[in-house]
Amino acid sequence: MPAVVMTYTSLAADIESYLERTDTATVQKIPTFIMLAEQIIASQLKALGNLTVNTSTMTASTPIIAKPARWRKTVSFNLTSSANRQPVLLRKYEYLRNYWPNPAETGQPLYYSDYDYDHWFVAPTPDQAYAFEVLYYERVQPLDASNQTNWFTAYAPQALLYGSLLQAMPFLKNDPRIGMWQQQYNGIMEALVNEDKLRIADRQAIAVDS
Repeated sequence: MPAVVMTYTSLAADIESYLERTDTATVQKIPTFIMLAEQIIASQLKALGNLTVNTSTMTASTPIIAKPARWRKTVSFNLTSSANRQPVLLRKYEYLRNYWPNPAETGQPLYYSDYDYDHWFVAPTPDQAYAFEVLYYERVQPLDASNQTNWFTAYAPQALLYGSLLQAMPFLKNDPRIGMWQQQYNGIMEALVNEDKLRIADRQAIAVDS
């Protein structure tokens, strides 16, 4: 018998069933309950399911580089020069501006910083179109009717269900089951957060050993 896999559609149906509400006002709010639950779970988990590698190419004479969609936090940055991989080191934006005050001058980038939420800034300004690779934490692609599954539905379906039910409580008001759902959610998230911490600790240990 195949395993049951949570989807956006099945999650919405489960929420409706658990809430025992079929009125239009509640049903129309279910996508909002799911979205809020995803955001809260993501804020509590730092590493699980979202460590991603992105490769691209810099633009010569342009120090600003667009980050990938759903970027959350950069882990490492390197470029390829003469077939060799070279690390690009994280520094504060102010340091880069002081180190390379004239962005019209070019060279091989040695440092990067966050320019804004959607861009990095590198210095020196690239003198050619260097290939680069970034390891970063990515925000999980949100669920909707066109994106039926993601990391949460595969690896944290119970957290997603109970988290969505909890998000419904301010809308429904005075539901006596809130304590039960909160207890279930807390237990599930405690296990996930502990696993998350172990992965972060393992990565830090590997970084120190290497």
